[in-house]
Amino acid sequence: MTVASAEAANPLERGEFRGNAREYFGIWIVNVLLTIVTLGIYSAWAKVRRNRYFYGNSVVAGHSFDYHARGKQIFIGRAIVFVIFIIIQIVAAFYPLFGIVVPFILLAVLPWLISRGLRFNARVTSYRNIRFDFVGTGWRAFLSILLGGLLAFFSFGILAPLASRWLYRYMLNNLRYGDRAFSTDPKLGKLYRVWVLPALMVLVGLILAALAGWMVYSFDQASDPDALLDETDLQLRIIGTIYAAAIALFVVYAVAGIFYRVGVRNVVMDATLLDGKHRLYSDLSRGRYFWIVLSNLMVMVLTLGLMRPWAAVREQRYVVEHTGIVFMGDLDDIMASIQATGTAATAEYLDMEGFDFGF
Repeated sequence: MTVASAEAANPLERGEFRGNAREYFGIWIVNVLLTIVTLGIYSAWAKVRRNRYFYGNSVVAGHSFDYHARGKQIFIGRAIVFVIFIIIQIVAAFYPLFGIVVPFILLAVLPWLISRGLRFNARVTSYRNIRFDFVGTGWRAFLSILLGGLLAFFSFGILAPLASRWLYRYMLNNLRYGDRAFSTDPKLGKLYRVWVLPALMVLVGLILAALAGWMVYSFDQASDPDALLDETDLQLRIIGTIYAAAIALFVVYAVAGIFYRVGVRNVVMDATLLDGKHRLYSDLSRGRYFWIVLSNLMVMVLTLGLMRPWAAVREQRYVVEHTGIVFMGDLDDIMASIQATGTAATAEYLDMEGFDFGF
């Protein structure tokens, strides 16, 4: 039996989100109030409550995910980063040359922190009492994430699909569910096809930014083109031009980024297998997802943030319901096979090492 015919014989298991805005509002408002009262300290425990709600209401084939992190782990990780930042600032104040070296030190340490953060987030996530894991190294993170990001940046986005391919191959090829590996190899041609529209949007955005800057710069001269500007007026006009162009670019890049990420997600998910045979699936609509993000933002602004729970649930529901997996065989037999290898979560495993550094 071919892979295509086997997939046709096995139904797609789409995700389902069972949460609602009213339930989440109670969690959200308590998190906000306690975070304010504790001057941000409670935010670590707030993240745990939030993630447990969203994970616990994200369902595939009748079973939900679980989030096992503890607030203490997240708080310690954030505290470590905060203390390091304060120490760096104090030392740099007394030894200015140290401030020049710091970015290079952070650049060297950042890949390790990223890999540890990915490992932590994987290990505190489970499905049907089986943990995920991440085995990627810091060196691979440097090559795939930092080097890829620099490559995309200095090529003005032309090599962004290649960088995305490196990134997701690192993240997914090192992801495990129990002892079963994920694998992905998204085709570069497909990534470039979803890159074309965002690239055109950015190109149009550059033109609009230049136009916006020119309109601001020449606004006062429309009535008297021959009028000379004094130094103050010229400075204000230049500042206004820069701000107008920057705002136009920010908006266009934000929109193009959403379209690009959604397209890449669909390509990568459709190219991803679990245990070499169970195929992941994603069919997010770029236009629909953009409208959800945009309308959510407008509603939150108009309600001064009080509709944040509704917006979060709405976005999560759309993403989950347009994500799925095709299991090749009976799901109970598959899970029994994985559990037989001894990878089910145990009480001891809940007390694993690791902290969330926020990366």
